[in-house]
Amino acid sequence: MSYQEEYKRWLEDPYFDEDTKKELQAISGDEKEVEDRFYRELEFGTGGLRGVIGAGTNRMNIYTVRKATQGLANYILKKGTQAKGVAISMDNRRMSPEFSREAALCLAANGIKAYIFESLRPTPELSFAVRELGCTAGIMVTASHNPPEYNGYKVYWEDGAQITAPIDSDVIAEVRAIKDFAEVKTMDRAAAEAAGLYQVIGAEIDDKYMAALKKQIIHPDVIAEMAGDLKIVYTPLCGTGNKPVQRILSELGYKNVYVVPEQQGPDPEFTTLEYPNPEDPKAFTYALKLAKEKDADIVLATDPDADRLGVYAKDTATGEYVAFTGNMSGMLIAEYVLRERAKTDTMPEKPAMVTTIVTTNMTFPIAKAYGVHLIEVLTGFKFIGEQIKWFEQRGTYNYVFGLEESYGCLAGTHARDKDAIVAVQMLCEVAAYCKKEGKTLWDMMVELYNKYGFFKETQYTITMKGIDGAEQISALMEKLRNTPPKAFGDLKVLKFRDYQTGVVTDLVTGEKSETGLPKSNVLYFELPDDQWCCARPSGTEPKIKFYMGVKGSSIEDAQKKVEQLTEDVKAQL
Repeated sequence: MSYQEEYKRWLEDPYFDEDTKKELQAISGDEKEVEDRFYRELEFGTGGLRGVIGAGTNRMNIYTVRKATQGLANYILKKGTQAKGVAISMDNRRMSPEFSREAALCLAANGIKAYIFESLRPTPELSFAVRELGCTAGIMVTASHNPPEYNGYKVYWEDGAQITAPIDSDVIAEVRAIKDFAEVKTMDRAAAEAAGLYQVIGAEIDDKYMAALKKQIIHPDVIAEMAGDLKIVYTPLCGTGNKPVQRILSELGYKNVYVVPEQQGPDPEFTTLEYPNPEDPKAFTYALKLAKEKDADIVLATDPDADRLGVYAKDTATGEYVAFTGNMSGMLIAEYVLRERAKTDTMPEKPAMVTTIVTTNMTFPIAKAYGVHLIEVLTGFKFIGEQIKWFEQRGTYNYVFGLEESYGCLAGTHARDKDAIVAVQMLCEVAAYCKKEGKTLWDMMVELYNKYGFFKETQYTITMKGIDGAEQISALMEKLRNTPPKAFGDLKVLKFRDYQTGVVTDLVTGEKSETGLPKSNVLYFELPDDQWCCARPSGTEPKIKFYMGVKGSSIEDAQKKVEQLTEDVKAQL
């Protein structure tokens, strides 16, 4: 069926509601808009759905959400685990309450109990709830840090992590097998509640989640001593982090916590933000203003679903606030956790740290320094969560810490996804520890550089929208795959890893070996002197990302090297 035929069907089929039809009638004659909405079905990928909200097959709406849920329900029914139920949470975005409710009612209509949070909750708490309630799966309605016109739908499995192989492909197959929206089941909420298939949850899970977070504290005495001195500015960026972050910091005794008032409440329009992403310096505009007024030690921002944490800290030498990348803040927490657990004899036997192939190479010397086994996985925190599951099932290692470059980390195993709430807790403990020693977080970061090396990372992103954009991204990846660069500027490529084929080619000796990781459309170029570049299309946005890392002889030298490598990568494109 052509996109015009599908468009016409949505206009005429009585299955679709009148508001949907009015929205579609309004774009009549706009060929490009009709094409974009109907040229494909919104792809249910390995993490679920994500897209612009609106009417059409290539949009997030109640119909595409119901269809995704029906596919998940069909998979659960085939596995025979429907009696365990599914936990559902949501962020503050447009249509999140509606999408959550529609998912719950679709599950109920299939005889699967839905445990639905009473109001918005962060992604890591959904991950926690899945395991706490013994559910077979979980659904998180969120578009993470995307612009306000987006929403999304992430699927978790019984281990609390996002679905991975082979479950992801099996669920995708079930979703794709649904050819008619009329096949999708739903029911009335009152009937679902009467049947015991729709249960609202809230405070009881909140309390257990808070208790689990506190188990990660290493030095409660230091927190108690410094809680009255440390000054913290925090912004939830209008999302789900506000209540849990304020609660955990209050219960730990921190006295000087200042929340950005303009970004405290849930705002689906993100009116004070260009982009609700803690990776974007502009997202800190209000927080830094407040930090200067209060003379804060640290400035923290969580993204809308509170799984990512952005950080600024004061440089006492200049009086200015320094931005920390996800690699930097992750390394601060990781080194503190490993060091203090080793010092206090609370390090488990066979400890392991898990990171991704595009995360800073500083992880290697830090892990080595404390005798911790380091495992690299593909990009995506679900692969870190998967390692925790395997550790437990196989009895191989004990998870201590995990992180990825995109501002996400996890201390503890209460959740199986990145958790900005526990990251706030741990980073504030690190800051309190520094404060007691007369240092700042930036001072400690400089100490890490001097001890382990001046590592620096960056990204270069190309956005290509629509049908043409997808084809251009595919063509660019194939060009790099089929004729890989032999050098980036003066840096020769030593090894070329193609994760799609699973082959590592040594360009010096010609020797070939295996990557040892699942197949994925990712290309990685190993360069001299601990430098590297990695190309990867985004799984959720029309973008191709180039990740780069270097190691310099100083902070300034590392900055120069990463800037030069960025230019050399651009020159190859």
